[in-house]
Amino acid sequence: MNLRVALGQMDIALGDAEANLRAVQTLAAQAAAAGAHLLVLPELWGSGYLLERAQELADELNTGLFAAVATLARHHRLAICGSLLEWDATSGQVYNTATCYDAEGRLLGWYRKTHLIGLMDEDRYLAAGDAAPVFDTPWGRAALAICYDLRFPELFRRYALDGATLVLLPAEWPVQRIAHWQTLLRARAIENQCFVLACNRVGADRTNRFGGRSAVIDPRGEVLVEGADTPQLLLADLDLHLLDEVRALLPVLRDRRPEVYALDEPRIADERRDA
Repeated sequence: MNLRVALGQMDIALGDAEANLRAVQTLAAQAAAAGAHLLVLPELWGSGYLLERAQELADELNTGLFAAVATLARHHRLAICGSLLEWDATSGQVYNTATCYDAEGRLLGWYRKTHLIGLMDEDRYLAAGDAAPVFDTPWGRAALAICYDLRFPELFRRYALDGATLVLLPAEWPVQRIAHWQTLLRARAIENQCFVLACNRVGADRTNRFGGRSAVIDPRGEVLVEGADTPQLLLADLDLHLLDEVRALLPVLRDRRPEVYALDEPRIADERRDA
């Protein structure tokens, strides 16, 4: 089974939801015209990192920009993934939340960023998620991660053990650490033998310039497509049968020895006190 995916590498107008939605509408139309089944957008594509206005700019799930994505997905018969600021009325908190809507505009899965990066002031203005869900898609089990999550291999291993074959990752990754981005994307794909679809933004905000280099990595660690550092729509065709072949040849997940090296959280806490 083949899956054509698109990465909508874009600049983001800080705090301007209307301008950003227009850019996404153009990317969705282009992706659909190119025969893509799935479009991945960057992190916080609707607002950028204007986090001091997070409550004002956030929408409840399935309203506002979330609803606009669902409508766009349904109109173009195209699954769409990306992250936006989410307001949760129950907790009174704002989250950095990634969603995946299918070609009917139905919410297949959603994920609140669990690792908040202090360099971007996320820990000052946002709440952290506390769940790592895996969800079903027409192309197999999938999971979501967001930007800084890429530095935490435990999350991706959890996804692989729960059956994820695709990990979708919106990001705003700065250019000065773009070599880390490229290395870690391949590492997460290789060590978990899964497809990684990662869309990074380009351009600059008040404090950072972003590096682009959006990429699709296959379970062998091969780069199927990689962007430059300018706005562009990237396309890649995934051979989903490859995953079974790779896992049969090198059964890494089967050969794990967690009883030997499983981490113990109290032990980690003790080590921190001793440091």
